[in-house]
Amino acid sequence: MRAGKSDKKIAVIGNPGSWSTEMMADSLEERTGFRCIVDLSSTVFDLGRKNLFYKDLDLAELDGLMIKKIGSDYSPDMYNRLEILRFFCALNKPVFSRPEMIMQALNRLSCTVNLKIGGIPMPPTVITEDVELAVQAVEKFGRAVLKPLFSTKARGMRVVECGKNCRENIVGFQASGNTTIYIQKMLTIPGRDLGLAFLGGNYIGTYARRKGHSWSTSTSSGGRYERCEPDKEIIELAGKAQALFNLDFTCVDVVETDQGPMVFEVSAFGGFRGLYESWGINAADLYAEYILKNINDEAELKNHGRRIFRHA
Repeated sequence: MRAGKSDKKIAVIGNPGSWSTEMMADSLEERTGFRCIVDLSSTVFDLGRKNLFYKDLDLAELDGLMIKKIGSDYSPDMYNRLEILRFFCALNKPVFSRPEMIMQALNRLSCTVNLKIGGIPMPPTVITEDVELAVQAVEKFGRAVLKPLFSTKARGMRVVECGKNCRENIVGFQASGNTTIYIQKMLTIPGRDLGLAFLGGNYIGTYARRKGHSWSTSTSSGGRYERCEPDKEIIELAGKAQALFNLDFTCVDVVETDQGPMVFEVSAFGGFRGLYESWGINAADLYAEYILKNINDEAELKNHGRRIFRHA
């Protein structure tokens, strides 16, 4: 191993072949010489023996895990995978971010509830399982977006307006697997929303997603990333929002409105591409340095405790 490299072995939980997962694995390999991307759907967890095997590697023998993704599709199955990793934490192994923290942000409803409890301004939102009550909410809003509880990049979202097709759209949305109907008022925005990135609670930078040919600013719908330097008010709001979740790395989605900035959501995993394409910032490198520093600090603290115990 070259001088200056760490000897820590840290696996990346993610989607093999995906850009952000591979980028994170590259950054850790550069600093440690160790590379491992784990697809959690291909692991076996032995509760009695307290091991978690991926192929022939026992993850419990590693120095830590970094969670980039839990699967290619957002679904309730992610909670099962996070529960396995939560047990892994009980073995006193560092995990970034901790599974119980990710759980708070993974589901759109739980994320919304946490934000509202924390006093974070959000667009007007109604949640119900009753179609007629959902129709009433859309009539009140005039125009709204129906959002699946498990989705990313605006997948599965529907724009609905009060009128003759409103009820049919809501029925179709619910029938497609959305028992709980999440209805958010569609606001007039300046053609973009913002992603503010935080590492260890510290602000890194902001990118904007500029709307393309769709109502959504998502890059999967033709949106594009742009540089953005928001004012202090927006940074402070996003900082307050992300602090509710205590994630090691996250991005806060903020929208600028005529009533002031509002938060859409706090990302359970956070994205690297926005910062990279708009500013050239390699968030994976920053995250890798953060992980190694925290693991080394924790090891030093444990050793310090042992020395105090022996001295006593």
